[in-house]
Amino acid sequence: MIEATDRKILSALQMDSRRSAASIGETVGLSASACHRRIRLLEDRGVIEGYGARLNAEALGYTVTFFVEVSLEGQSEAILGAFEGAADARPEVLECYLTTGNADYVLKVAALDTEDFERIHRRVISGLPHVTRIQSSLVMKTVKRWRGYPVR
Repeated sequence: MIEATDRKILSALQMDSRRSAASIGETVGLSASACHRRIRLLEDRGVIEGYGARLNAEALGYTVTFFVEVSLEGQSEAILGAFEGAADARPEVLECYLTTGNADYVLKVAALDTEDFERIHRRVISGLPHVTRIQSSLVMKTVKRWRGYPVR
């Protein structure tokens, strides 16, 4: 169970993790030291996994994003583990999810252009262990980017 004050702290950190404990404390009604203590407790409990910068894909040259459904030749622990380890090791695979439905996994991939995605498709995704089927969907427009979890 997460207390109301901790929810406010988490919401503030998701919006801007560079804010100081004093600034967040002022927003949520705590002293800087009390706010800092609560943030450390949230980190220790694993509620806060880490901090990072949100980068702009287009500014880095990534003009296309694809969601890629991948089916494997089997469902054994060895096959799933081999695929997951290989997918995790590839920087081209931004996200990887084990899913229900027609595909075993859904990957999120950003590419410089369609030629770059073809290279990723041929050399990276097709080369992952135990892949039998690949179905790609081009993202035509991002309507809403991920901004964090609702903290309720």
